Amino acid sequence: MYKSDTSPAWVYCANGLYFEARCFSGKGTRIGEIVFNTSLSGYQEIITDPSYAGQFVVFSMPEIGIVGANELDSESRGIFSSGMIVRHYENFISNFRATQSLKTFLDKHNTLGICDVDTRALVKMIRTQGAMMSIISTEISDKKILAKTLESAPDITAQNHIESVSTPSPYTHTNGIFDYAQMAYSTPSTRYKVAVIDFGAKHNILNELVNVGLGVTVLPYKFNAQALIDQFNNGEIHGVFLSNGPGDPKMLTKQIEQIKLLIATKIPIFGICLGHQLLSLAYGYETHKLKFGHHGGNHPVKNLATNSVEITAQNHIYSVPEAIANIADITHRNLFDNTIEGVAYKDAPIFSVQHHPEASPGPRESRNIFERFAQIIHQTHKKRTAST
Repeated sequence: MYKSDTSPAWVYCANGLYFEARCFSGKGTRIGEIVFNTSLSGYQEIITDPSYAGQFVVFSMPEIGIVGANELDSESRGIFSSGMIVRHYENFISNFRATQSLKTFLDKHNTLGICDVDTRALVKMIRTQGAMMSIISTEISDKKILAKTLESAPDITAQNHIESVSTPSPYTHTNGIFDYAQMAYSTPSTRYKVAVIDFGAKHNILNELVNVGLGVTVLPYKFNAQALIDQFNNGEIHGVFLSNGPGDPKMLTKQIEQIKLLIATKIPIFGICLGHQLLSLAYGYETHKLKFGHHGGNHPVKNLATNSVEITAQNHIYSVPEAIANIADITHRNLFDNTIEGVAYKDAPIFSVQHHPEASPGPRESRNIFERFAQIIHQTHKKRTAST
């Protein structure tokens, strides 16, 4: 992209780092936590993942933009991240599926796209010093004003972004996975029904649930556990899914109390990412924040049940504690830092994973875990039917 097609932008980080960059999309002043993603592709899916709400995403891949954007690859109804930071932005599109440039896509959502940044140095800084709050502006160049504005802003751990990413009202999701040969979503028949608690659910998670024969009703994050328990007892639903989402799980104190009620009634529950962390908290085991988290499409995870290694997609900065082994079997571990990636609770048909088995973007070696959820629901239903 020619320099004449960009405008100046100024970046200030909480550690005092200050530099000028170029802005290729959006405008204004944004504050967020700066993290990095190591995926080589899939930038549209990444920036539309609601789990990135309140964060600037630094892409370690130096060339971004040539794939363009389209209507099918978005993982939510919009862009919730504070912005994206890349080494070099390319406005030329070379992809038969693209319907618009990344710049056009970002401009529609007034999302900051920052380029001409030494992203290698930025990633090394975050890896060494940890994720940190930052401010980026196309309006303010004064370092002192940027620093003062950032200092007065609340830390991301004090912000509840789930209010903005969760669905405002219930809806039914009927799409299965997308069939590129037919250029249409599959519509599998469904046998059981699940309630999805939307903390920022990615579209492809919903698609994978439908794909294994589960009817999906998506509910706002301010859900009522007793209503779900009544529906479960009446056979209207057969399980509950807790979705991914942004922010510190400890902020969701009311939701944690609701999840405790679900746990007590032995409803089949499956959690991914934030849902994984919320289950840990509901069981009484504190989550903790990682230094810079796991964000990328190439993270090796060992499946302890099969003793195999799966390459996974990741997007999280919180982790569950080792002490959770007191009440759950550890099913998966991250081979980068040995943190827990999956658990199966011993007292109920409840399990969760930290990584993203639906990928999008990334490998789909772990997608069979959705089948596991369907099987647990089937087994629980058979037991309940046999006892009545």
